[in-house]
Amino acid sequence: MIFSTVASKVPRRVTNTRQCNRLLAQLRRPSSRQTTRSMVVMTRRQASAIMLKQPNPISTSLPKTYTAAAQRNHSSFATFTEDENAIRETARLWAQTSLLPKVRSMDDDAKLDPDIVQELFDYGFMGMEISEEHGGADMSFTMACIVVEEIARVDPSVAILVDIHNTLTNNAVRFWGSDELKNKWLPRLATDCASSFCLSEASSGTDAFSMQSRATKIEESGGYVINGTKLWISNAKEAGVFLVFANLDPSKGYKGISAFMIDANAPGIEVGKPEHKLGLKASSTCPVTFEDVHVDAADLLGEEGLGYKYCINILNEGRIGIAAQQVGIAKGCMDIALPYMNERKQFGTLIGDFQGMQHQYAQIATEIHAAECMLYNACRLKESGKDFVKEASMVKLYASQIAERTASKSIEWLGGIGFTKDLLAEKFYRDCKVGSIYEGTSNIQLQTIAKLIQADYK
Repeated sequence: MIFSTVASKVPRRVTNTRQCNRLLAQLRRPSSRQTTRSMVVMTRRQASAIMLKQPNPISTSLPKTYTAAAQRNHSSFATFTEDENAIRETARLWAQTSLLPKVRSMDDDAKLDPDIVQELFDYGFMGMEISEEHGGADMSFTMACIVVEEIARVDPSVAILVDIHNTLTNNAVRFWGSDELKNKWLPRLATDCASSFCLSEASSGTDAFSMQSRATKIEESGGYVINGTKLWISNAKEAGVFLVFANLDPSKGYKGISAFMIDANAPGIEVGKPEHKLGLKASSTCPVTFEDVHVDAADLLGEEGLGYKYCINILNEGRIGIAAQQVGIAKGCMDIALPYMNERKQFGTLIGDFQGMQHQYAQIATEIHAAECMLYNACRLKESGKDFVKEASMVKLYASQIAERTASKSIEWLGGIGFTKDLLAEKFYRDCKVGSIYEGTSNIQLQTIAKLIQADYK
């Protein structure tokens, strides 16, 4: 067991090893699920209500209850349950011991280490909300965001893979997939198949529904043929399946858009060269071209013409996942800068003891705490079945601002060494910028927030 060999090397903030061991036993994928199933089920029966299985609803409108979490008892966003704390410690320990030593090399090589991707599956981090029946960890949205936050605290490039996979692809299949689609893809998504969310195109960035990708229905077989090119597709090199949005009936505008689960190995798919990005270099971001790609009728997600609704709904909660990344980045910057300021002296005084410095990091710490409270408040609202769209936009907006500010300040606090690759502060500085761009720019978030505020007063 990993904890017995590395506990002495874990930072002081990692404390509850026994609790982590218990949760890790549930998360790590056994070599033979048949021989260990009864043991895993017994462990789950002893867990708190947040771990219990509930049926997954399927909705085509903007649902107020995405998950069965609305039927569970949840603590305040200001506190975390025993199991939530345990998964945080598990993710934190994995990130510190397995991920951290590889962060710099992956960034320099501009690609993810395959062993890291495999460990994400082995630990159950890629199937957080997928049911145990389908091979997942059967946990909550909050717990998925906790994992994203803790991984982003060490390497946001890896957190993107976990975030998109869990909050977008997995949940889209869970919410709107047919039983056949769930049985086909959820076991793979939980155990060995990474995914990409294929929406953006050259002519459709913020205006996502002006897409040119087309789906043509084959009347004889009931299947479809997909043609088009998607841009800025995260995880494209690692993905084994693409969740693709294409217009089945352009005469209906955005109401003609449908969604499809397409195997990455299907004939006619070409993944282009990764973009050379400012940050998040290890995360592959590529164009993906679909040329006469045949898709079975069973791989249609939900119903024809409802892809735009699925997309809007799933991106609303995806914004909470982005906020989790940004909070993790901000905390990661503090993890680097504060120990340095409390070790280095100038004029015979610790840098961290100068009042001018204290005021700066006290202000930043307050803002990070506010962002964290907003993050888990949005999670709780979603899980309780309440409207959370405004809060999701607010926390994505604010957390991305705080991440940028913290990353910038941390480099200043570190001085010359902060401007070098000797520390990861410069990487966080590069990585955080996209938080104000993808899954809805900051201006789009402001527009959404304003519209929802106006609705309360009109």
